[in-house]
Order: sequence, then C-alpha cells, then structure tokens
Amino acid sequence: MYGKFFAVFPAVLFAVLGSVSCGSCRDSKLCCPGRDSSCVVQKAPLNSILEDLSDKPCYCDHACLKLGDCCHDFKEACGVVDCQVTGWGPWTACDVDCGAGTMSRKRSIKVQPENGGKHCPSLEQRRGCQVSTCHHHPDPAIKEMAMLLPGTLSHSRVANATSDIRKNLRLRDPSRYPQYDPKKTYCLSFEVLKASKACRKEASFQTLEEGDQVCVRCESEALHESLGWRCQGHGVKGRITRWSALSAPHCHGKWLRSVKEESEDCSLEKCSSEKSFIFV
Repeated sequence: MYGKFFAVFPAVLFAVLGSVSCGSCRDSKLCCPGRDSSCVVQKAPLNSILEDLSDKPCYCDHACLKLGDCCHDFKEACGVVDCQVTGWGPWTACDVDCGAGTMSRKRSIKVQPENGGKHCPSLEQRRGCQVSTCHHHPDPAIKEMAMLLPGTLSHSRVANATSDIRKNLRLRDPSRYPQYDPKKTYCLSFEVLKASKACRKEASFQTLEEGDQVCVRCESEALHESLGWRCQGHGVKGRITRWSALSAPHCHGKWLRSVKEESEDCSLEKCSSEKSFIFV
C-alpha cells in the first residue's frame, strides 16, 4: 500500500509543478531584470533524473539572452525587442577626384531595442577606392613650390657677392632690364593649411601657422620672364599649392590662394607688415 503510494507520488508532484511552471515565463509569471539565478522555471521535479534535454530548467532573467538559456517565450512575455535595421543603401562616390580615397554606405534603424534586446549594429560602412581617371589642372603654376623669405629682407635686394642667401637678392640693372618696374610689384593672400613643426623654431616663420592668413609680396625683382613675368609659386586661385622657407628648408607646408582679387584682400601696405613674406 505504502509502496504503491510512493511509486505514484513523483508523478503527482511533477503534474502539480508542471501546472504551475510548465517551461513558460508567462505561465510562471516571471520576468526579472539583470541576472537572477532564482528567476528560473523548473520543467521537471527537483533532483530528478533528466532523460530529455528539453526538461532542463530555463530562465526568465535578462542575463539569459547572453547565456542562451531563456524560456521559449521570454522575449514575448517580458517585452524584449531586438533592434531592427534597414538594408544597406548604395555606396557613395569616391571622395577624391584623383588617387586613393574612401567611399561609404549607410543604413537606418527601423525599431529601437527595448528591455535588454539586441543592440543596433553599425549603421555605416567604409571601404577604400581608387580613381584612375585623373584630370590634372592645366595651369603649371599648381605644381610650383613658392620659396619664401621674411618681408623684412626686402631691403636686402642689393648687388653683392655674399653667399648668405638672405642678403643675396640681387637687384637687376633697370637700364638693361626695363621690365623690372617697381609698379609691377603685386601681392597675394594665402590661407595656411599646413605648416611643419620646424617653422615654430624659426622666429622669422613662426607666423606661418595653420588657419592663418598671410600676405606675400611679389616684387618686380623676383619676376620670371619664363613664367610670363610673375613670381614662381604664386599659386592658382582656390587651389592648394606648396611653399617652403628658403632660409629654413625644414620649414614647409601647403596653403590655399585666395579667390579674391589682389586689391580686395592684400594691399601693398598690408604686405609691408612684419608678418608678411616675399617670393624669391
């Protein structure tokens, strides 16, 4: 009699437990934040031998999303929403006109994650690109490098035999070269885009800092007949060109010539300041 009772008792106990917690978060009324090992649904009696893996306990805490042991209805019962994104858009064009560059594509979020759902993945991708159909600027001046000296050395344009480059800005004989007319002197304005660190160590070139506007004077003595009577390296409007300090070769960089006319932003009087330079 007693043996028969104990034989059927486990089955009755399992039936009772199964009716309370049958592997469902909703039926068990469990939904716990964070990690909570007590937020568990037992599918089989405690200390019983599991013959089927489906009888293993399952959890209704948010940590089960990472551990992979959630009950089958955890997300639905606990309002867990995974992030959803759209498909990838088209790739953009290469961001350079010539050479190596970058292109990108984007996607957007359709559904924001809630209650511990999966975070949104990356919304932008980038990849390299190469443009081989380069269209070079027709003006050869864009390839020239401007050689600079401080504007205060302008008075050193005298004929002498010294080897000091700062004092060797020779004055052409006006009788032999009437084209060297002081009235042909002009000046230009540039925005410094890049300057090497060596410029900071040179007192005469410390004003060449990134983002600064500088004025450079092209004196008639520096005009080149082969360049159509202009200074070497005077650049092209709106285009990036290079410059270098003649007396400090490690001081160099890039600048952008102003698109304005010379008379609008760079007068000869302005180019006479201590922060101005001259073409060589």
